[in-house]
Amino acid sequence: MPTLTAVRENPALLKLDLYCKGARLDPSCVDGSGAGRGLMRTRAGLGSGLELVLPGGLWTNVPVLEAFAQRSPYLVRSDGEAFWLERDNERVTDVQLSPRPTWYDAKTTSGKPMTRVGTLQGTYLGVYPAKVCDYWVPTEKTNCHFCSVGLNLGVDDASEKSVDEVLEVVQAAREGSGITYVDFNTGHYEGDTYLDILEPYLRRIKGETGLLIGVQTPPHHDLSRYDRLRKMGVNRVSFCFEIFDRDQFREVCPGKDGEYGLDRYLNAIRYCARLGDQGPRSEPWVTNGEIIAGLEPPESSIAAINWITSVGAIPTVCVFRPLQGTDYEDREPPDTDAMVPVFQRLYEACMEAGLPIGCAPNIHVSLVMLPEECAPLSTRSYRWHWIRLGIMKRVFAAQFDRRLRAHASPTQSHPG
Repeated sequence: MPTLTAVRENPALLKLDLYCKGARLDPSCVDGSGAGRGLMRTRAGLGSGLELVLPGGLWTNVPVLEAFAQRSPYLVRSDGEAFWLERDNERVTDVQLSPRPTWYDAKTTSGKPMTRVGTLQGTYLGVYPAKVCDYWVPTEKTNCHFCSVGLNLGVDDASEKSVDEVLEVVQAAREGSGITYVDFNTGHYEGDTYLDILEPYLRRIKGETGLLIGVQTPPHHDLSRYDRLRKMGVNRVSFCFEIFDRDQFREVCPGKDGEYGLDRYLNAIRYCARLGDQGPRSEPWVTNGEIIAGLEPPESSIAAINWITSVGAIPTVCVFRPLQGTDYEDREPPDTDAMVPVFQRLYEACMEAGLPIGCAPNIHVSLVMLPEECAPLSTRSYRWHWIRLGIMKRVFAAQFDRRLRAHASPTQSHPG
């Protein structure tokens, strides 16, 4: 376990330790005044915890509902105004609740609560616009064993959302929360229809707002569909293959293994990572390969990170969270000390490959450790690459700000 001094001095280590251990909520935080954005179970489930902002501006979603969190040495406390984190009865640091925007309590013109259409995950908007993943269909039931998508649908997340409803919530989130990025996510559907479903949303949101747009779906069999997304102005595609070890991939993700196989995911990542020079030059493009650390040995996760960066993609690394009601709810989360080398390598591999991490404006992710957030876990400086990234970030921020202003209506104020 990291020492108390270490987590006090290193917010990155604290964020990682909270993913692995969760936190208990003192009664002062559960009387209605400490809910912040509330505890919502939306689709995949990683957003089911308490949204906090740690020192250093690190946004995180801390597990608080799961069984392992009830045994955590961490405790979130409040005096009615301030919030802080304790460990083993010693104060660790002050924290802030992620701000609850006013639009969270609003409804769309169709009468649907806006939070059933999209929710903030850190500072970006996540939208899951279609039905539940077909792996959860009772006649098949080949869902990934860690996943809670089929448990959460209809709880805090609506099953169907029209393009008009999504656009309305995106505009509310842009005006009220200053979002810069919208992430669209689907599960598996028979006939590879997920991109067909998403394209009307992508075209409308991109065309009317100019925001950054991302897509997370299974890998389509027709790879030219990603060329089309690139030309459309989509900025990110992400493929969640979860496990790099082939035997464990087959065991943990039976539906994905049977329908696609690991190689189809890897081929899609490799293909999409090469599309950066195509499409509109004014639109940045990144490809992510997503894995879950803690369900396979750390060395296998590190091998996945090395492979993803070797083809020019950026790894997204989640920490395994044994969610309530899932097949793996009784498993233990990973040990923090075992995870440190994984996230250290995440940062170092991205820097060694010269990947454009941390350049998009106002994107703080609460569900995972971003590669740039892992810098304090490494002893390496990469000074020249940080200078390059700083220049890229400033240039892109200026370009993006001009674009947002061009898309703003005469009555619309632009945050910042």
